[in-house]
Amino acid sequence: MGNYEWIAPCHFGLEAVLKREILRLGYEITEVDNGKVTFAGDIDAVCRANIFLRTTERILLKIGSFQAKTFDELFERTKAIPWEQYIPADGRFWVTKATSVKSKLFSPSDIQSIMKKAMVERMKEKYHIHWFAEDGADFPVRVNIMKDQVVIGLDTSGDSLHKRGYRKATVPAPISETLAAALILLTPWNRDRILVDPFCGSGTFPIEAAMIGAEIAPGMNRSFTAEHWTHLIDKKLWYDAIDEAESRIRRDCQMDIQGYDISPDAIKASFENARMAEVEHLIHFQQRPVKDLSHRKKYGFIITNPPYGQRLEVPKELPELYRQLGEAYRKLDSWSMYLISAYEDTERHIGKKADKYRKIYNGMMKTNLYQYLGPKPPKRKSDF
Repeated sequence: MGNYEWIAPCHFGLEAVLKREILRLGYEITEVDNGKVTFAGDIDAVCRANIFLRTTERILLKIGSFQAKTFDELFERTKAIPWEQYIPADGRFWVTKATSVKSKLFSPSDIQSIMKKAMVERMKEKYHIHWFAEDGADFPVRVNIMKDQVVIGLDTSGDSLHKRGYRKATVPAPISETLAAALILLTPWNRDRILVDPFCGSGTFPIEAAMIGAEIAPGMNRSFTAEHWTHLIDKKLWYDAIDEAESRIRRDCQMDIQGYDISPDAIKASFENARMAEVEHLIHFQQRPVKDLSHRKKYGFIITNPPYGQRLEVPKELPELYRQLGEAYRKLDSWSMYLISAYEDTERHIGKKADKYRKIYNGMMKTNLYQYLGPKPPKRKSDF
């Protein structure tokens, strides 16, 4: 077991996908809870997890957990944490976010204020100083209180990990990169199968699929808060993780990934984002309405995030849009379709009940992943 525990938050309903990712990186899972997976690893896990994991929102270094039902308990038990082992005397530290569910302590602002005071008092005693300049590296603290159980972590990522660095051009109501990657990983799709997104928007599904197929680590082209924690993490560990990511890229792979949208602005944004992600050669983008969706090959996948109406506010158009999607899908022999939607009449207008459902929270919005399962392609004959 590693010397540290790391907390990886994710979308509710997608914990199993994140767990598989963490296991593939070689780490031991210590707990799976609603919206997060905790795992053990050495200090280099912070580098590899931030760079390689596709479906987590950030990586937190777990530094304390205890029960607190009063603010006095919260203060004293926060003060008892050895903050000086993590935060140097010049570190800039604050409680960036506090959440409380079914707990006696429920005011985020009070929780943040009391914990900051406790941290200051602890570090005053240990560093023998009474005023902190806080002009060094950032050490944002996140705290979650669930049924009076407090869990405290240092945020190693900074900006949410859905910010890969490639999505410069956007369109209304985009799906996040982490959610798109998780939904793709939920399906049996692989780089040898066709993938089409007929509502590609800013290109997130096709781009994430191309990165998965080419094994391009999602965090290769961005920075992380913990890169500046040089007293804890040797810079070489970050370089080693990047070198590992570079060595894994399949530069010679070819894929049939296509993104369509009726909006020319969306297609322009998609191509620009794919170029930033360095996968534009793996994806074909085209302005095309959903009613013209077709493909001559079999055993493909539709993976898409059609309009719901709740954000884009076009409910009058939705029945026809979903009817056209259903009609196009029925003409695609042996294909599978996975679509995420909060639209209650999705199946009625598609004209077919889904084979499976999965409830997923997209932020605070409850959605369903509708899964229409096509047949598996026949196994290839052996060369022998």
